[in-house]
Amino acid sequence: MLLSRLKEILEQRQLNALFQPIINMQRGEIVGYEGLIRGPSDSPLHSPMNLFKVARANGLSVEVEHMCRRVVIERFAELNLPGKLFLNVSPEMLLLPHARHGETLGYIQEVGLNPDRVIIELTENQPTYDYDLLREAAMHYRGMGFEIAIDDLGEGFSSLRLWSELRPEYVKIDMHFVQGINQDPVKLQFVRSIQEIAEQSGTVVIAEGIETQTELLLLRDLGIAYGQGYHIGRPHASPATVMAAEVAKTLNRNHVAVYPYKNAFEQNAVTALRLLHIVPAASPEMTNTEVCDMFNSDAELEVIPVVDNGMPVGLISRRDLIDRFSRLYSRDLYGKKPCTTFMDARPLITDKDTSLQELSEIIVAADRHHLSNGFIITDQGRYLGMGTGQDLMREITQMQINAARYANPLTLLPGNVPINEHIDRLLHNGVRFAACYVDLDHFKPFNDVYGYRRGDDVIQLTGRILGMHCDPNRDFIGHIGGDDFIVLFQSEDWEERCSAIIGEFSTAIPHFFSAEDRERGGYLSEDRRGRKVFHSLISLSLGVVRIEPGQFASHHQIATAASDAKKQAKKIPGNSVFIERRQGSSSPNWPFTS
Repeated sequence: MLLSRLKEILEQRQLNALFQPIINMQRGEIVGYEGLIRGPSDSPLHSPMNLFKVARANGLSVEVEHMCRRVVIERFAELNLPGKLFLNVSPEMLLLPHARHGETLGYIQEVGLNPDRVIIELTENQPTYDYDLLREAAMHYRGMGFEIAIDDLGEGFSSLRLWSELRPEYVKIDMHFVQGINQDPVKLQFVRSIQEIAEQSGTVVIAEGIETQTELLLLRDLGIAYGQGYHIGRPHASPATVMAAEVAKTLNRNHVAVYPYKNAFEQNAVTALRLLHIVPAASPEMTNTEVCDMFNSDAELEVIPVVDNGMPVGLISRRDLIDRFSRLYSRDLYGKKPCTTFMDARPLITDKDTSLQELSEIIVAADRHHLSNGFIITDQGRYLGMGTGQDLMREITQMQINAARYANPLTLLPGNVPINEHIDRLLHNGVRFAACYVDLDHFKPFNDVYGYRRGDDVIQLTGRILGMHCDPNRDFIGHIGGDDFIVLFQSEDWEERCSAIIGEFSTAIPHFFSAEDRERGGYLSEDRRGRKVFHSLISLSLGVVRIEPGQFASHHQIATAASDAKKQAKKIPGNSVFIERRQGSSSPNWPFTS
């Protein structure tokens, strides 16, 4: 039934062409359209997926694909659409021995199009392995004046290999890596990497599946040249020839997108596999003397796992075995006995995929000797090798140092490195913004009186309040360290937001004090000489500097100006906002690190 319907569609040319605009995100203009195909609306073959599935099953792929190309080309010319036409072509069609090469050029010439306006977009439906033939086919199309594009980069069976082999003029990033990129640092890094490769290879990158304004702006800021997706324009039989006013306004806005950041320590993504050392294992049948010989032959060997048919059953340490053998007659008594006699039958065993954070918690909770003996690393229960407690502690320490530069461990807000990077991006793009330095007043004595745990609660409260009153797509919140924060406002209503922050904080902070301290409006603490000193309730000081394009050259200079504004704010009793309206400042930098 489906076969007869397909033949009817081919005979009567019951295919409809749709076109989705592709825009230049840097210049803000339509540069072309992707030609799409649909079957009859009342047919089970309406969707292209079903259409080509039935065609492949019945050996009609070539006929269907050529009919689709012809319909798209003719309709594109009939509508007199501007720019280039991205024409979908299956790589496997190029490799068929009976492929009808030259027909596409014939269709184009019939309607009066120049080949340099048509991009052959290779859309992968099944694995492609014959790269030599594909290179020949690509050279054949280029020889006729066409350019080449690769669709769905990162999604297909071999798209990265195709990029390397064919060196296309265009690559399209699969929508999976585009949608939600503003919330996913991994997707951001993937697209960044693709852009860097493209710049080196002279390839134009097209981001597919853009569905929100935030995605559009972030991709533009990454330097992605072209964009396509529902936010820009849906596929349509008669598409617009100029970009939608709202999209044009967004692209022309002098605004920098806020990049997503990792809101947890990086060690959660690093596993025990990083600590793996290949250590020779003993079998349960080996004698204690044979194990002792293994230690003697390798001075670096401190422990030997006992493995039975690939499964770890115990651990023997050099120290324990030598201690046993040093006793009178012990070597004579136990030397020929199985090594399981002296092994630790309950060693610490962990899977290679265990995070280092989880592993450190396991070791801390375990008996003390496991830290010195180390741990066995397995893959689905089978022995891989060993890890040492020393390596684990070294790795955790280094990761904590690195993580603190990128995210504050208490609030999980971006730390000094991403703060500086965002400021530099704002300056590079000539964006008008407001730098707001946020500081807590009377905080140190509060810690002394109420304890650091309560102090941490206040710092976390401050971070939450800043987040409540900032636009996550326009305003960047960073935690410099301690009780110091920075907000980089691109929102035009930043003054109202600052007032809201102050109001929210003044309402919330009294709940962190005792009833007695709330009633008298402050608390007593001892100074270094043991004298009682009265302090007001914790208040918030906001020092704001308005940054005009070209006014500052680096984040260091902005740090100077914002630090000065913060000091002026702290001179005002209670919760306060000070806006620096002068040009320049000479106060020292805040503790940013480069």
